[in-house]
Amino acid sequence: MKRLATVALMLPVLLVGCQGNASSAGKYSTGGDPTDSPCARVVSAIGYAGLMLEPKGQEERQYFEDAVIGRLAEVRGITLEFGPRLPGSLHGAVEAVKTATAGLSRNDVPRERQVKLLKQYRVAADEIVAGCA
Repeated sequence: MKRLATVALMLPVLLVGCQGNASSAGKYSTGGDPTDSPCARVVSAIGYAGLMLEPKGQEERQYFEDAVIGRLAEVRGITLEFGPRLPGSLHGAVEAVKTATAGLSRNDVPRERQVKLLKQYRVAADEIVAGCA
C-alpha cells in the first residue's frame, strides 16, 4: 500500500519533468524526423493542405470546414518547426505563412478574414515551393 501511495505521489513530479523536456524541444508537429529536409517537410505539408483548397483565384468559394482548418494547422506546425531551417531567402515567405496560418487554423475567424488570409497564404506558400525546388 505504501508503494502505491509513493508512486501516486511521484507521478505528477515525473510528468512535469517530462513535459518540460518536450516543450523545450520546439516540437510543433508529429511524425517525421527532426533531421528531415526542411524543404521536403514544408513543401509536403503545403501540398497536402492544397489537396483540399479550391483552385488558385477561387478563394472566395473555399469552404473552411474542420478538415481544411486542420490541414492548414498542420502547415502551421510544420512551418513553425522546420521553417527556420529553410533557405534565408525564404524567411519572408515563412513569416507570411506563419501569420496567415495563425488565423486559418482557427474556426472562429470571420469568413472575410479567412478568404483574405488564404490569398496571402497562397502567395507565400507558392514562394516557398518555388524556392525549395
